[in-house]
Amino acid sequence: MVSDLNTFASAIFANVERVIIGKRAQMELILVAMLCQGHVLLEDVPGTGKTMLARSVAASMGIDFKRLQCTPDLLPNDIVGVHIFLPNESRFEFQAGPVFTNILLCDEINRATPRTQSALLEAMQERQISLAGETRPLPQPFLVLATQNPIEYEGTFPLPEAQLDRFLVRINMGYPELEDEREMLRGQRQGHPVEGLKQVVDGTVLTALRQAVADVHLDASLEDYILKIVSRTRAHPDLALGASPRGSLALYKASQALAALNNRDYVIPDDIKQLIPPVLGHRLILKPEGQLRGRTTARVLQGVMDGVDIELDEPTD
Repeated sequence: MVSDLNTFASAIFANVERVIIGKRAQMELILVAMLCQGHVLLEDVPGTGKTMLARSVAASMGIDFKRLQCTPDLLPNDIVGVHIFLPNESRFEFQAGPVFTNILLCDEINRATPRTQSALLEAMQERQISLAGETRPLPQPFLVLATQNPIEYEGTFPLPEAQLDRFLVRINMGYPELEDEREMLRGQRQGHPVEGLKQVVDGTVLTALRQAVADVHLDASLEDYILKIVSRTRAHPDLALGASPRGSLALYKASQALAALNNRDYVIPDDIKQLIPPVLGHRLILKPEGQLRGRTTARVLQGVMDGVDIELDEPTD
């Protein structure tokens, strides 16, 4: 099953790289989130390819994709849907909102009001929506991929900690390397390559492939490492809030998924170390005095990682 998952992922990577060049690590994290039934928060300045990355992954898997532009006047019903009265039939009919899809791109999520942001909480956690006394399941697979601009705060509503905690990973796209950007310029001479992107895998098999992730072995010594890292964030003097149990579970599952994507049925320490910043970084809150001293969550996490050793179990004869 791990080899099947590796083949599945390799086909997606090769196809998406026709559009998004030099962002393999970001693509891996999106697949990690989908394999863990998690969600992704993309933070970066406009124009770095956040929307194109989401569209390209959806097109490669042949699954449904919808884009929602968040604005202050967006209402919860604009996301989940609404009941419309049909006078000729004297009944109400449910008209599904954009949340009924496989990949929902919430562009500039922090421009939506807290009331509208909260409409996504049940969908993200329970994969269902409740409206007018009815509960409706969402399609599978289901991924919320939200973007926000980290340098523009005017007219925005910061995501509350409870909602940030529901994102499995936070990803920064970053600017492309010089040669990658040159290749991008040349590749778009005749039009944008995303328009001609074809399906290369069957996205509906993703649910079955999740079993391969669940079967990936994670040694007890690595469990201890995860628990020590999370525990130290909760007692760190520069942090007002450390990682929650949801954070430790996210790190555990994400490391299994990353190992499977790398064609291994066991987790190695580097899997966990690679995932600690994107999985735990957005779950931490700095104390005001720590911010005044120039501390950042990235520096705090690096210090925590440097202070925890991995005690691997000795092999038995």
